[in-house]
Amino acid sequence: MSNLTKSDLTAQVAEATGQSKASSEKAVNAMIEAISGALAHGKTVTLVGFGTFTIAKRSAREGRNPKTGAKIKIKASTVPKFRPGKALKDAVAKVK
Repeated sequence: MSNLTKSDLTAQVAEATGQSKASSEKAVNAMIEAISGALAHGKTVTLVGFGTFTIAKRSAREGRNPKTGAKIKIKASTVPKFRPGKALKDAVAKVK
């Protein structure tokens, strides 16, 4: 099993829509930018059947450097999260 890259995704969109790869790349980039922009403004993005993109706040905490074992302070951060929808879960469940 190999990974699907952004260029592979663009090629599949071009094939499925009959558009050029250049216009498909613009569409894929626009979708990524729209999702990223919404998350950056604290919004939730829901794609029915696919899933929901949200942001979560991680509080500051203490961790350990795996190489030395020394304690380190990890700053608070805001991170993106993805929760898959039912249709995506069902599609993945069929993969063996």
